[in-house]
Amino acid sequence: MSVMAEYTYLILRLPRGTSRDAARRLMTEHAEYGGWELDRLRLYPDGSRRIQLRRKVIRQTRTF
Repeated sequence: MSVMAEYTYLILRLPRGTSRDAARRLMTEHAEYGGWELDRLRLYPDGSRRIQLRRKVIRQTRTF
């Protein structure tokens, strides 16, 4: 039986002018402290960024 992983998503929008280093720091903090991983990153022509992070949903099962 194959079970597909379930994820929850977080979308961050960074305005243009946000440095690459600042964006990296923000994503690193979310990864280290929130357990998020990068799913997609889109850089728009105006310089703004849309970052989609995801993390696995962990379901607990009852044991007897």
